[in-house]
Amino acid sequence: METVRPCGCKGIRSCLICEAKYKISKPDLKEVLQESKCYVYCPYCDKSSPGWDIDEYKKHPHHDGNLIDYPGVYIKLNFLNEDEANKLMEALDYLPWQTSQSGRRKQNFGPKCNFKKRKLRLGVFDGFPKTTQFVQSKFEEIPLLHGFRTVEQCSLEYDPERGASIDPHIDDCWIWGERIVTVNILGDSVLTMTPYRGPITRYNLDCVSNYNSILEKGIRDNTQIDIDDNVVVRLPMPARSLMILYGPARYQWEHSVLRQDITSRRVCLAYRELTPPYLENGGHHEEASEILRQALLFW
Repeated sequence: METVRPCGCKGIRSCLICEAKYKISKPDLKEVLQESKCYVYCPYCDKSSPGWDIDEYKKHPHHDGNLIDYPGVYIKLNFLNEDEANKLMEALDYLPWQTSQSGRRKQNFGPKCNFKKRKLRLGVFDGFPKTTQFVQSKFEEIPLLHGFRTVEQCSLEYDPERGASIDPHIDDCWIWGERIVTVNILGDSVLTMTPYRGPITRYNLDCVSNYNSILEKGIRDNTQIDIDDNVVVRLPMPARSLMILYGPARYQWEHSVLRQDITSRRVCLAYRELTPPYLENGGHHEEASEILRQALLFW
């Protein structure tokens, strides 16, 4: 549906507001996914146990059924303390929010990207809010994020009254690097992972084979995955937690946030780094040099 909608949705994206107004019928993705073999990832033991209910991980170490490996995920519970989360939410709500698709609002700080034409430009990007600087500073505490250079920071708000969600997708692979970072500030939620079965040209996945992994060798060697296609893996995103997707979870699986998993206001910060060609010694570094300089600034 190409109608311009005041709720911010367009194309196949929809929320409860435009679905009611324009009589849009949206398939229930949860019903479809529950027909697969479902697992819940446990951040305590780095294993996944059978089930759909995300509280399954709270049974640790007394999980039910056979556990499976699901590499390429790192979750740090209580990455933010309560005081940090409260101050961060106050700071974000002081900034203007923009209406986005699928029942969400956003605040975007980063360069302009044309994913189809693979064009990158600075746009109006001039750094990040000073009140959020401490979050990037805390990344230094996480070994998996050593060398991570943030070039995009996006605040995302999910409103349950609008049926907020995000459809299964893989973050673009031409420009966004190997580590996909999310800091879940407010509201417990779930990231639902499904195997990707589409063409390699989608999401610019064909670029990945040209990159050398920037992760340390010991981490790279432990990211093989052997799970059949009829599997769904649910990743817990409690309030104040940090999540990193990398390796197979980054490139071989789509991730989504289901409408049913947004039961209260959820606010997160999404962080992205550039792919190797746009970093030092890369063939396209000159195109990104000013962006990388601006990304060091906080106002």
